[in-house]
Order: sequence, then structure tokens, then C-alpha cells
Amino acid sequence: MNYSSAILRNFLGKTPDWYKACILGFLIVNPIIYFAISPFWAGWLLVAEFIFTLAMALKCYPLQAGGLLVIEAVFIGMTSPDHVMHEIMANIEVLLLLVFMVAGIFFMKQLLLFIFTKLLLGIRSKLRLSLAFCLSAAFLSAFLDALTVVAVIISVGTGFYAVYHKVASGYTFDDNSDDIFNDQKIDMSRNTLEQFRSFLRSLMMHAGVGTALGGVMTMVGEPQNLIIAAQAGWGFSEFFLRMLPVTLPVLICGTLTCLALERFKVFGYGQRLPQKVWVVLARYEREQSRKLTDQDRLRLYVQALIGIWLICGLAFHLAAVGLIGLSVIILATALCGITEEHALGKAFQDALPFTALLVVFFAVVSVIIDQGLFQPIINFVLHASDETQLALFYIFNGLLSAISDNVFVGTVYINEAKAALAAGTITQQQFELIAVAINTGTNLPSVATPNGQAAFLFLLTSSFAPLIRLSYGRMVYMALPYTIVLALVGLVSVELFLPKLTLWFQSIGIF
Repeated sequence: MNYSSAILRNFLGKTPDWYKACILGFLIVNPIIYFAISPFWAGWLLVAEFIFTLAMALKCYPLQAGGLLVIEAVFIGMTSPDHVMHEIMANIEVLLLLVFMVAGIFFMKQLLLFIFTKLLLGIRSKLRLSLAFCLSAAFLSAFLDALTVVAVIISVGTGFYAVYHKVASGYTFDDNSDDIFNDQKIDMSRNTLEQFRSFLRSLMMHAGVGTALGGVMTMVGEPQNLIIAAQAGWGFSEFFLRMLPVTLPVLICGTLTCLALERFKVFGYGQRLPQKVWVVLARYEREQSRKLTDQDRLRLYVQALIGIWLICGLAFHLAAVGLIGLSVIILATALCGITEEHALGKAFQDALPFTALLVVFFAVVSVIIDQGLFQPIINFVLHASDETQLALFYIFNGLLSAISDNVFVGTVYINEAKAALAAGTITQQQFELIAVAINTGTNLPSVATPNGQAAFLFLLTSSFAPLIRLSYGRMVYMALPYTIVLALVGLVSVELFLPKLTLWFQSIGIF
């Protein structure tokens, strides 16, 4: 093998040759477009290329290919290292959340698996189970961070998968083998394993959409909600009531969509828990309960108390989310006897690759800002008539949030709306309606792609996604019915219900 062949083979490792050729083509074309044609269109091309790397996440983790594109963008001047650092610091709480909270959840896995195993075995109806996952995720996301909720669901799903995979591979519960990526020893149970994967995929998607349904309702549900509430001067209760004309119809229709998808078994939903898997999990639950010692029970009690602290700390914002996650790590390890460094290291394995990918994503956002990619759209919306402004704010926030960071989009739009209010271009009442349209627009239609929801992106790039064969395309396909329902119901509510109910709330003195 000569050096050129070795270089090509080493470049992006085992990814297909056509994918390598695409990335090399992007790296060659981008500087040409930037210097010879237009920095503006070069910026949009970079966004499209980054989305492509996310879509091919199962071929190659997006960090490597996306990172190469971003490094080149910085070198040719599409953005600067200082601006990238500014975007990272502006989102430092999200990064700390990923580093510490996801690791904290790892040390509560024993309690989570214990609780959810009983839930899974107790609710035999797939329809009721799906509804339970969706509504539980919605409720938790209204007060906790959606990434935390998804981290819990991923931890639970991975636990279920590992239990059955070990048995299907011919091992017992007590064996040390935990190579859940190796299917070579699974033969007779392969069809059952595929059904189980389909079952888990549907539960993950129901829970993921549930985080969007709940996250839009309160000012603590998503980061951009806090920013919008601060600009509008709303407290917790007022924010909730301001959003209610839109969020309540969306929650009802989203719940009905969950039921319909399971009832009619369309878009990849409807697969029930295979009987063989149920038997394995039931045996596992009985055996684990039988082997519980007083020390094990004490660990469960301790983890339950730490879980209560976690919920209270996040709900009342006693500290930054990442710091609460760090406190969970310290308490869980100190009180459960985990003191070895290598045991701590395992908890950070899943979170750190996604944290690095998110930094690359912030660099893409930096390019979007420096090249003014969204500016023409923002100007168009702000100069529209009052009758169409609400719908346009909702639609364009949704479209841009589906391809970019919804926190960034929400921040840009609410700042522009605030500036228009200060300039006298819009009235105070119109500004308040626009704030609702921006918040719901950034939260609801963005479920269309993993780009728009950090929780979806975290699920897609987690180690669990390949296990259940959840690719970018499949996630978009499974989210499609939810996207259509949530986006359309939200748009109709913004246009028809929001102005009238807001006036009614004002007339009875609530606002």
C-alpha cells in the first residue's frame, strides 16, 4: 500500500468511499464559493453540508466531518475564533448540563431501571404505555430540562436492551458480558430483537415529542423561553397563561396523535413488546428483587432522595443545571460507595462526544450570524402587516429552528421585536402577541428535524440510536405526523385563538 492509499484509508476510517468523496468535495468547493461567488451563499452551503453530516450520523459520527468543515470556515474567514468562543460562552450552561447532568443520570441507572421495569411489566397495553411515556416526558420537561429527561429515557432504554441482548446472546443475568453492539451470537432470537428495537424506537420518539409538548408551556421548559420571558417582563404564571391559547390545543392534539399512531400502526409505530422479551424482563425483575440486599435497598433509597433533590433543584432553579448535575454525581458516588476513577470515567463516555459536537454546532451558528443568513427573512417579517405578522413570525421561526439552533433563532427574533417596539414600529399589545408566536414557533415545528431540538439531536447521536437502528431519516419520518399536527394546530391557534383569548384575559384582569 502506497502513502496516498494509506491516507485515503485513514481519512474518516471505515466510512464509505462516497461519503469521504462528498466531504472532500465540500472542503474544495466551500472556499471557491466564498471567495469567487458570495460569502452569503457559502454560508448557506455550509449549513446544508452540516445538516448532511447529521443525516449521515450512522455512517460517521458528525463531529469529525462537521468539525473539518467548521475548521475550514474559520480559516477562510466565514467567522472568527473569538465569535465561536462567544457563542460557546453564551451557551456554557448547556455544555455543563451535558457534561455533568448526563453523567449524574448514569449513577442513578439502578433506580431508573428498577422503576421503569415495573412500569413496563405492569402496563401491557402499548397504547397506554406510549401515552404514559409521552405525557410523563411532557410534564417533566415543563419543569426540568428536556436534555435531562431524554437522558433518563435513553438510560432506561439502554438498560432494557442490554438485559434482553445478554439473554438472547446465550448469557445469564450474572455474566459479565455486556457487548450490546455484537449481534453475532444472536440467531434464533434475531426477529424478536428487531421487534424489540421497533418497540423501543416508538417509545423514544413519543418521549422525545413529549419533551417539546411540555417544554413550550413554561418559562423554564426551554432556554429560549427564559430569554423571551425576560424581554417581555413575564413571570412564571403569566408566561404559562400567555402561552395557553396555543399550548393547550397543541397538547390535546399531540396526545391524540400519539394514540392514533399506536392505534393504526403507521409511521413506524404500533409494535408491541414481544412476549419473549416480556418474559426475560419479568425474570430479570424477579431475580433482581430476590437478590436485593439491605445495602442494595439502601442504595435505591439514596438514589430516590437524590432524584427528589434533582427535581426540586431544577424546578426552583436553585443553581445552574450543570452544577445540580455535578452535585448529583458527588452525592450518588459518595453515598453509594463509588470511589474509583475508572468507575467515574464510564459515566462521561456518552456525553462528551455530543458536547464536542455541540461546540461545532455553535461554530455553525457563529457563521450564520456573521454572514447574516437570516437577516433577509427577519426584515421581511418585521415589515409585514399586523394581520399577517403573527403567522409569519410563527412560520419563519419554525422553519429556521428546524435547521438551526432554536435558542439562537428565538433570541434573534425577540431582540428584533423588542427593537421594533422601542422604535414605535409595533404596539405593546402586538409585541406581546409576537412574543408568544416566537416562543411557540421555535418550540413546535422544530420537532421536524433533530437539528431543531437539542433533545432529539442528543438521542440521534447517542450510543443508543445505533442499537435501535434510529437514523436521521427514520427520526424525521417518525416525527412527520407529529410535525404536521403540532405545526398546523399551533399556527391555527396563533391566528384564531391567541388574539381573542389574550383580550379576554385582559378584560377580566388576569394580565
